[in-house]
Amino acid sequence: MSKAMLIDTTRCVGCRGCQVACKSWNELEAGKSSFSETGSNPRHLDANNFTRVLFQEVSGPDGSFRWSFVKRQCMHCLEPSCASACPVGALQKTAEGVVAYRDEKCIGCRYCMVACPFQVPKYQWSSLAPLVRKCTFCADRQAVGKSPACVSTCPTGALRFGEREDLLAEAHRRIDAEPGRYQSEVYGERTVGGTGVLYLTAVSFDRMGLAEEGFRTDLGEYPFGRRGKEWMSGVPWVAAAAGGLSLGLYYLNQRRAKVEQQEGKEG
Repeated sequence: MSKAMLIDTTRCVGCRGCQVACKSWNELEAGKSSFSETGSNPRHLDANNFTRVLFQEVSGPDGSFRWSFVKRQCMHCLEPSCASACPVGALQKTAEGVVAYRDEKCIGCRYCMVACPFQVPKYQWSSLAPLVRKCTFCADRQAVGKSPACVSTCPTGALRFGEREDLLAEAHRRIDAEPGRYQSEVYGERTVGGTGVLYLTAVSFDRMGLAEEGFRTDLGEYPFGRRGKEWMSGVPWVAAAAGGLSLGLYYLNQRRAKVEQQEGKEG
């Protein structure tokens, strides 16, 4: 069975311990981490930030405001569009649920960045030998029976790691037990065919204004990765047709040149 992560945003206190743990385990550049204009939370995912916690002020039905915190990272889709768009197989979905990146295969085309509906993969723009970077789901930790670093660090239990089916069952159990606390849907359960990162929220991502952050609710249930496979499956035929057409035009031009040359001699 595929591993997954359940993120209960109602339990998150915004401590950002998950960010620190992610940077520490993956040996990422520290950078600034403050709320000033010169520092940031960070503001976006990038090659040195595989995860970040979004701070959103949400209005209640009585006009009050409160903070809501949402962890952002790679969604590890069940049928990832980044993998289907990659022409060299540098991105692959493993049986364990990880969308793994193999840098030795990457050619730097960045099709994965365009294909991802959640705007996750980032490029090392400042590097002389740039690669694509994103959350690895701590595949190396999983390989030795450990949970991802962010999960093991969370002090409030907002992050839970396990089998996807078990986590979905737990998510729906919480919704049924406290319907006034949660939205009725689990984000990621069916989104783009299902993801390996699942969310429980008190209000919708639309109300939190997180569409621009990659949490769109209009993506539908059809897997984007399947669409990519459908398009990519036609590439060899298009390439063969283009090659055949080019070869035919070449021989046609050669024949025309010979005819004109022959007519010139006879004239």
